[in-house]
Amino acid sequence: QVQLVESGGGLVQPGGSLRLSCAASVSIFSRSVMGWYRQAPGKQRELVATITSGGTNYADSVKGRFTISRDNIKNTVYLQMNSLKPEDTAVYYCNAAQFLVYTYWGQGIQVTVSS
Repeated sequence: QVQLVESGGGLVQPGGSLRLSCAASVSIFSRSVMGWYRQAPGKQRELVATITSGGTNYADSVKGRFTISRDNIKNTVYLQMNSLKPEDTAVYYCNAAQFLVYTYWGQGIQVTVSS
């Protein structure tokens, strides 16, 4: 059973920081592209960031503010979010994928940026 378990969301004021964590099943973590996506109310799910052994990729809207990282010993991927804006408010989803083979999603975690 593949599991992705997210944690670390919540309510934060504009300009604040949060760190999301996603713990993955040992069986898939090492061979997966790990990523974070988000979905705001009334909008489609969008890519936030991905990480592979070759590097990282970010949406233009979060470049310079968000950092994705992975710990291959703990089988965990992180999303450090700084300088948060109200438009970052969304449900954030962890994703593990191997192209044309599989894609798995976490249950989602709410991030709300509001004063």
